Amino acid sequence: MRIIDITQEVFSCKVYPGDTAPSFKRVKSISEGEECNVTDFTMCAHNGTHIDAPFHYIDGGATIDELDVNSFIGKARVCQIEDFDGILRDTAEKRIIFKDCEGFTLEEAEALARTETELVGISGQSVGDAQVHQILLRKGIALLEGLMLDGVREGSYTLFAAPIKLGGADGAPVRALLLEE
Repeated sequence: MRIIDITQEVFSCKVYPGDTAPSFKRVKSISEGEECNVTDFTMCAHNGTHIDAPFHYIDGGATIDELDVNSFIGKARVCQIEDFDGILRDTAEKRIIFKDCEGFTLEEAEALARTETELVGISGQSVGDAQVHQILLRKGIALLEGLMLDGVREGSYTLFAAPIKLGGADGAPVRALLLEE
């Protein structure tokens, strides 16, 4: 068994244009005579590896703390985006992670919405434009964005990617892990 961390490091992560870049400030420091180190940080909920909640694009949609955690843990298929149609036709997994995917077209989003997919993950920072988000989120498909998939082989894994429970938030960072058996 091998665990593969597919999470971006937060303070050096990719940042979607216009989003607040993550930063931190050491507010207590052992090296300056304090009894412990304490860090404050600031970031956009959509920095690095993260989950989009329906509330991100749907007024009144579910917030991150209202999502079913079961969507983010379970069997998943890692595949290339080039075989999009074949994957949708042939995979039994309800969680699909696309390597080298910077977002979906409207047609791809509509095709995903016609399946039993529970979660879709991509290496890009966004699954697409507002319409793509709305199609997928209205269908109840969890969106896992900003994955680090270099060196990850195509195949079946167990995914662990539960978002931080941020009450009322439209998104949240995750520590995404693949378990290879």
